Amino acid sequence: MSGGPRRALIVGGSMSGLLAALYLRRQGWKVDVFERSPTPLTGRGAGIMTHPEMRRALAGLGIDASRDFGVPIEERLMLDRDGGVAARRRCPQVATSWNRLFEMLGAALGPARYHLGCDLRAVSQSAEGVTAHFADGTAREGDLLVGADGFRSAVRAQLLPEAHPLYAGYVAWRGLAHEAALAEALPPAVLASLAFYLPPGEQFLGYPVAGPGNDLRRGHLSWNMVWYRPADEAREVPRLLTDEAGHRHELSIPPPLVARSVIAEMRAAAERLLPPPFRAAVQRIEQPFLQPIYDLECPRLAFGRVALIGDAAFVVRPHVGAGVVKAAEDAEALAEALAGADDVAAGLRAFEAKRLAMGRRYVAQARRLGSYLKYEFASKEERRRAAAWAAPERVLAETALLDFLRSPAPDG
Repeated sequence: MSGGPRRALIVGGSMSGLLAALYLRRQGWKVDVFERSPTPLTGRGAGIMTHPEMRRALAGLGIDASRDFGVPIEERLMLDRDGGVAARRRCPQVATSWNRLFEMLGAALGPARYHLGCDLRAVSQSAEGVTAHFADGTAREGDLLVGADGFRSAVRAQLLPEAHPLYAGYVAWRGLAHEAALAEALPPAVLASLAFYLPPGEQFLGYPVAGPGNDLRRGHLSWNMVWYRPADEAREVPRLLTDEAGHRHELSIPPPLVARSVIAEMRAAAERLLPPPFRAAVQRIEQPFLQPIYDLECPRLAFGRVALIGDAAFVVRPHVGAGVVKAAEDAEALAEALAGADDVAAGLRAFEAKRLAMGRRYVAQARRLGSYLKYEFASKEERRRAAAWAAPERVLAETALLDFLRSPAPDG
């Protein structure tokens, strides 16, 4: 294609797609975002721990995150079996919600270039441009196509069919409860903190996030829980992903379809394994949902005029708490590499050279943080090494923090 602004087709309308659109638009690109869902992506996800890198990225896009952004958290707590505080660490952060951040990015882009119900079926390209072919028979042409379509990326499936998510050996139970419902369950200090408990081979954590409608008033907040539990891939995971009608879902299951018996098992396990405050909180979670944990590393990110970013490129386990930061870094690096390149393919090769190693580093850190949670270990030595990452002081010091990016990468 030639003449006028260069055009970018961005497949995937979640965080990565919006960030890519905003960064490219600031470099003069004409952007269109294509989301496969026919309905708006609201109400998806729960809490997100923020970082200075996220705030800098938003500021660079002209988005003000200085107010009404989330809930300030000053301290991290580790509870003991009786619910007392076994360890604490001061660590100021802000917990925002997926909805809040998504709304801010969407408002910055505007609705005119955001298209719902666009299910990608194929990508074709030539020396002159790239074309996205959709399920409804339509096609759109551009100079660049960005695969920002996440964990189940259709773009990645076409370009790298051999790249599959790898199961980590454990699942996460997630859920939200209203602060008012927890007043008698959680002590105020626990409710206001990022609080952990470590059952043997497991990890439970919870923290406050905005209430419905981004309500940040104390007394109107929500509380976000995450409980990591080992689960055998061959025997247990298929059962967990089977709904009430007996249909087995692949990779994940929609929250309303999780079988009642599976939820009942989780609540019963909470009674056996968790300290009293967390036991009571779990019973008040209105709609628990289940997430098998996977990760993925792509060996390539650039394919002629097509690039992969965000979860389409690297799926990072949640322990790092930096999926949005990594997506913003990918989008910024993509825009910068293309700004200095007349040739799109050459620009994408420069982007790939910059981001491949960093994506691998995120994945490696998340694997270390979750290494003790897996269902089976290959050897006693692997189990011994993993146990070091379950030390309470290490969990408090490294979960959802990016200090590892400012230090030499460890060997193991």
